[in-house]
Formats: sequence, C-alpha cells, structure tokens
Amino acid sequence: MYTNKKWLKHILIAVVIIAVGFGCVELLWEREKKTEVSALHGIAEELVMEPYLPGIRRMSETERHVSGDNFWRGALLFPYPGLLYALENGGDGVTESDYARLLLPEGSDEDRRGLPEEALDYGDDAMHLEKNMESAFLEENERYLSAEQEEEETEDDTQEERSFVCMEEKSYRYQWEELSSYEALVKAFYAIDSTTVAGEGLLRAETLLEKDMRIQGDTEAPQILIYHTHSKESFVDSVPGDENNGILGAGEYLAKLLRENYGYNVIHHSGCYDEDRDYAYSNSLPAVEAILAQNPSIEAVIDLHRDEMPADRRLVMDLQGRPTAQFMFFNGLCRTKKGEIAQLENPYLADNLALSFQMQAACNEYYPGIARRIYLKAYRYNMHLCPKSLLIELGAQNNTEEEIHNACDVLAHVLDLVFSGKEPERGEGAAGEESEGD
Repeated sequence: MYTNKKWLKHILIAVVIIAVGFGCVELLWEREKKTEVSALHGIAEELVMEPYLPGIRRMSETERHVSGDNFWRGALLFPYPGLLYALENGGDGVTESDYARLLLPEGSDEDRRGLPEEALDYGDDAMHLEKNMESAFLEENERYLSAEQEEEETEDDTQEERSFVCMEEKSYRYQWEELSSYEALVKAFYAIDSTTVAGEGLLRAETLLEKDMRIQGDTEAPQILIYHTHSKESFVDSVPGDENNGILGAGEYLAKLLRENYGYNVIHHSGCYDEDRDYAYSNSLPAVEAILAQNPSIEAVIDLHRDEMPADRRLVMDLQGRPTAQFMFFNGLCRTKKGEIAQLENPYLADNLALSFQMQAACNEYYPGIARRIYLKAYRYNMHLCPKSLLIELGAQNNTEEEIHNACDVLAHVLDLVFSGKEPERGEGAAGEESEGD
C-alpha cells in the first residue's frame, strides 16, 4: 500500500512538471512565433467563431498573434462584431465586401455611448447660456410675455400667445476668434465618444463655417429627403400603430413646416427598417440609395430619430411659454482610436461636420439651450450618401408629442437659416450691420 502511494505521488509530480514544461514551451513558442495562434485559441475559434461569427473568422484567417487578453475581449464582445473587429484591427486590410459579410450592427451601437449623459449637456458656464433664458427671449417676445400678465384672455388669444415665433435677432453672438483652438472648439460644441478621436484636422471653426451649405436648386424638383432608420421609435403619449404619432409623425410635421412655411420641396419617406434594430442602417441603405437615384435633385438628407434617456431625465425646456423638446446632432467619424475604418469610407465627412456645426451654432445663437452638444462617434450611419446629411436625435422616449412638435418648429426655422444661407453670416459687413441693430 505504501509503495503504491509513493508511486502515485511520483506520477502526480511528473504530471505537474510536464504541464509546466509544456506551458513554458508554449510561452517561448509564442514569443518566437508571433504569427501563430495557440492550440487552445484554435479550438475556441472553431467552437465559437465558426457558428456565431463567420464573417470575422474569415477576415481573421491570416497569420496574426492572438493574446490571452484579446481572446477574452473577443469572448465578451462577440455579440458586437463590428466593435470587436474595429478594436482589434482598426480599419486596415478590410474591403467593402468584408464589411457586407460582417453586418456591422450600427443600429444598436448608436444607443451605446462611451460618455455619461451629462457630457452632452451644456453647463451653466457655456458661453451662449451666460444670460438667463427668460431675458434671452424677452426682447423678441415682449408682447407675448406681457400678455401672460393679463387676468382675462379668450381661448383664441391663449392659443395665439402659445404659437411659435421665429427669432429674428440673435440672443447670443459667437466671437469666433475665441474658438480658434481645437480645445476651445470642442469644449464649446462637442461630445466625443470614447471609441473615437476627432482631431484638429477635422474640427476647425474657420473651415466648418466657410463650407457653403445652401440649397442650390429650385422647388420644381425635390430638394430635401427626410427618412427614419428607426421608424418604430415613439414618445410617451404616442398612439401605437398611428403613423401620425411617434418619430414618423414628427417627420411628417417637420416636412410640412419646411414645405408650407419655408417653401422647400420635401420628400418624407416612412419606410420601416428596424424590425431588426441591430441592422437598421444596412437595411435602410439600399432604399435611400434608390430614392436618391430616382431624385437626383435632392441636396439634403435628414435621418430623424429620437433619443433614449434614463427614466428620470427629460429633454425639455420652456421656450416662448411652450414646453419644447431638446434635440441633438449626431455625426459618425468613420474612425476608431486606432485610425480610419477603411471599409467605412465617407467622402462627405467634412461636409457632414460643417452642416451639423452650422446648425448647432445657429441653434445656440437664436435659441440657446434647445440643442445638446454635437455627438461624435466612430462609425458612418449612412451619412456618406449626401454632402448635406444630418442625423438628428429629436427628444427622447419620455417626451410628449406636443414637446416634439414644438421642437420641430424650432428645427425647421434653423434648417431654413442654414439652407437659405442666412447663417452663418458671411462677409465683414454682415456681422457689423446686424450688430448695430442689437
């Protein structure tokens, strides 16, 4: 019995030594052969990658080293193949057909932000919020504010008092020389997701302002397309199944305002592409391309969404005595922190950024507080189809239909300010002439 125990002890020691030896050999082999993948990782790839992520597996069938950290990162991020591949590879060596196989889930990725929600809000120290909101609108809306103090009003008068009035004068005027540095510009306008970088090459106030974003064609043919990658998005009091409610209803109301109040020729496309939300962008892409091919006169494309907020946060402000939802402009930069994503080419990136910047500046100058910071994230979000492309997050799920429609009044006016060329001010005389009337 004692002899057997002694032999068993020797066998166990031998097994441990052999295991340690193989481990050391494996470690040395990996250091010498950086391009080989360990047997353990190979088995894991067969069990996990082939059934669930064949697109990534095909693209990773090159000789490259896979560390233990990368393996666990891959295991944790396997539901999000686009993010996984971007983190591991940047954008090098990937073709458009690879991207099609990968089916990058931009639709759900848009909802995940690498910054706290508070980073999107302007603080009390924001330049354009230096004045109290009430005093900012006092001069333009004096007759309406004074009307509120009257004890007796008819129902019609109350309705008139609450109608939207376009601001003819600015409540705030930027001093652009103060925003000549990249850091100052980002602080004043942007929230940059942790997955990406922007850089001075993309964000310079002078370059963003000098881009001409005016609508050039006449109203004989369509000029603006409004559509919804996420057409099922709704608001707190939306009627389920009613296309006059939710984000579809907001899109139709915005289109109506642009047609009737500002004279634009607008197509509102109400196609549904988010039955599978993860692939809504890839689903909507062919349809939008077809519309643009059939209507080459279209110069501006607006993808209208609504945001998702924690239950205890509401994106609403009082504007001219009306509860009005706040909104946000969203840009995809087609790059991660490792650099550009080659398969997400966007020849109109500079134009996209210029348009959202000019819209944001006009919002902050005419309607301080209505727009949250411009959000910049890594991917493309179909903004490569047109130079004048906007992705707008209009309110959130806990806003009311009334608040959303009130926001559309503001949004339509600001769109007209930029599309008509009234903003940004151009030429040395324009700013001086208006300053005299302030």
